[in-house]
Amino acid sequence: MRKGRILDTLKEALVRDLRLEDITPADIDPCLPLFGDSGLGLDSLDAVELVVLVEKHFGVSIADAEEAGAVFTSLDVLADFIVAKGSNA
Repeated sequence: MRKGRILDTLKEALVRDLRLEDITPADIDPCLPLFGDSGLGLDSLDAVELVVLVEKHFGVSIADAEEAGAVFTSLDVLADFIVAKGSNA
C-alpha cells in the first residue's frame, strides 16, 4: 500500500474511530504531533485505541510502549512505520 493511501486511511479512521469532533480528515496535517496541545491533542486512552486501529486496518503490530512512543509522534512517522512493516491492507 502506498504511503499516501495509508495516510488517508489513518486520517479517516482517526476521525471516525476516535470520534474527533469538529475536525475532518482533510483538516489533519500528517506532520503535526498526535499528542499534546500543539497537535491533535490525543491522550493515553487514544493511544491504546490507535494501536488497535493500526492492527485492524493494516495488520501491523506495535510491540510495546517504547515502539509506540517512537511511531506515534505524527501520522507521517506512523505511515512510514506501516510501510516499513509491509502493510497487508
